[in-house]
Amino acid sequence: MVFRIFLLLLLISSYLPTMASAEVPLTAAFIRDHQLWIKKGDKEIQITKDRYVYGQKWSYDGRFIAYNDGDEKGEKTNLWIYDTKGKESYLPYVRIETSDFKWSPIKNQLAYNSRGILNVTKEKNGRPEGFENVSLGVSGFEWFPNGKELLVSSQSSLRPTGWGPIPLYKVPVDANLNVKKIKQFYTIQTNKPDLFAVNADYFKWSFDGKWVSFLAIPTASIAMDSNTLCVLSAQGNNFQALGDMRWYEDWMKWAPRANQLAYISGEGRFHVENKKATIAEMPTSTQQKVYTPVGYVDLDLEWYSPDKVIVSRAKENKEWKEGPVPTMFTSLYAINLKTDEQKQITFPKKNELDEDPQVVGTYLIWFRKRDKEFKGDVWVKNGLNGQEYIWLRNVDNAPIFFNGSN
Repeated sequence: MVFRIFLLLLLISSYLPTMASAEVPLTAAFIRDHQLWIKKGDKEIQITKDRYVYGQKWSYDGRFIAYNDGDEKGEKTNLWIYDTKGKESYLPYVRIETSDFKWSPIKNQLAYNSRGILNVTKEKNGRPEGFENVSLGVSGFEWFPNGKELLVSSQSSLRPTGWGPIPLYKVPVDANLNVKKIKQFYTIQTNKPDLFAVNADYFKWSFDGKWVSFLAIPTASIAMDSNTLCVLSAQGNNFQALGDMRWYEDWMKWAPRANQLAYISGEGRFHVENKKATIAEMPTSTQQKVYTPVGYVDLDLEWYSPDKVIVSRAKENKEWKEGPVPTMFTSLYAINLKTDEQKQITFPKKNELDEDPQVVGTYLIWFRKRDKEFKGDVWVKNGLNGQEYIWLRNVDNAPIFFNGSN
């Protein structure tokens, strides 16, 4: 009997280090009960109270977090900034109404679109504060990798002959509404049915800055079903339309060290079928490969390494035709691009689904929730074969991690 107790204690002690590994070198901004929190290692800190926070984004060096303080109806979207050094939230200006804001890749400066006016923050006492106008007539935008210019789109115009082209511009940060400083970058010809769109947005640069991907977005009702994924060279002289997809920004991601673009292809607003993990090799869009097996759908993706892609996969449901849209019970799979091997790596329980895979260093992170519930837990494991465990409990959605390349 004593020997059995000794063995039991030995087993428990051998298990404790695995549990202790939950203290990992990760830093995340997350939302719980609509409030902004930060977790670093194993320490959680609540930042806001009695607000409705969403859209949190880290500055390039991790000192600041910009976020929206809004309301449940989405009628109020004031921009706030939390200073992790000063440990306080503040308004960068008396009132900034925007939901489209992005940090500079080289400094603590915010660019934001407010009702078609593109602005950038000034600096005061080492913090982004105040603002300067940059350009008018802006629909979508993104920083150039050098942090000195912005790639800007303007919505096409409706003429008696139909919708016109979509112009893209290269705008210096210090343009200050001076149209002489703004240069035409590329014009997207939208000739239906080959490519019908009225807007361009969700710009993402490849790892070396040689390509930018984005969605060419049609009118609202059509955009619910299909948008055109496009790529454009950094010189603005090589444009390619890759394929159709839904308008989810996270459904397209560049490889960490190659000009490969992974995306979820397929038309249709319902996720029961026709959603395929696809990888396009640049510089030619004809080199594309679909990795989703027959009978399945992939509903999110993330690069784990140059040779491995993580997807959130479920069995397709072609039987569904009407009524409430069925829940797609996803789990995570790893795709080895070199060997074509595909392996399930997470195993949620019945009525649970794993979604929003993220990778920070060697850590794989995902959001697990139960069917019909909005809140869930954040799970982590170090390496694809590591021990998985809960890192955050009862959060509203997947966190935003600071990894030095936000």
